[in-house]
Amino acid sequence: MIEKIFNCTRCGFCCHGETTVSLDEQDVANMQKCLALSREELIERYLRVTSGQIQMKIVDGHCIFYDKNIGCKVHLGRPWRCRQWPLHPALLKDGSNFSIIAESCPGLQNDMQYEEFSHLLKEILVQKEADGGWKVKL
Repeated sequence: MIEKIFNCTRCGFCCHGETTVSLDEQDVANMQKCLALSREELIERYLRVTSGQIQMKIVDGHCIFYDKNIGCKVHLGRPWRCRQWPLHPALLKDGSNFSIIAESCPGLQNDMQYEEFSHLLKEILVQKEADGGWKVKL
């Protein structure tokens, strides 16, 4: 159902910035498996721990896993927040959020009315939370 409203183009727009997402233990385990690294190696090479929060390092203004030639180097093991983006619950609260994100994300289907998009997104978010894949508060 996600494909009706979003198909990631791996453009990397969401990977740029001076901050990154916080990781939970499942995110760390997924990255370990994807990169075939021990937890210690993964943290040393790619992550930062600040006040108990684990995040991906930033290099040259983007996530350490972003490569301009291939996109995300851990796409199959990326964190749940990255998997969720740009299908964030905030899109359900305000149509202007949808307009802003649609302008920057080429994978977001913006050729449908906001009401139809919102209806489909809510169904997706409810299903993903039920499946345990995304942590969603509607």
